[in-house]
Amino acid sequence: MDLQDQLKKLFPEHTPEETPEVASSNIWLQEDPIICKYEKRKGKPITIIEGYTGATEDFKILVKELKTKLSVGGSFKDDKIIIQGDYRVKIMEILKEKGFTVKRVGG
Repeated sequence: MDLQDQLKKLFPEHTPEETPEVASSNIWLQEDPIICKYEKRKGKPITIIEGYTGATEDFKILVKELKTKLSVGGSFKDDKIIIQGDYRVKIMEILKEKGFTVKRVGG
């Protein structure tokens, strides 16, 4: 007996609702690759993403999505995304899913 069956016994008159799918954000995609690189600052690893030529607001939306999906801290300064930790592989996968071309620089 799985969880769905147990819930049906507890609440026989309940009908499950359809969950609406969340629409993906409309971020401007560019043809030039976004550069994803790794650095150490004060002995701590960071991932830097740069090279986005779209609007600043779109870049800020992208920063928020990356930080939320990775559950890490970071910031947006001087048209660069700075993410705490070495997350190059995961960030590149997320950006490729969104349709960006990504270029890995360094190590």
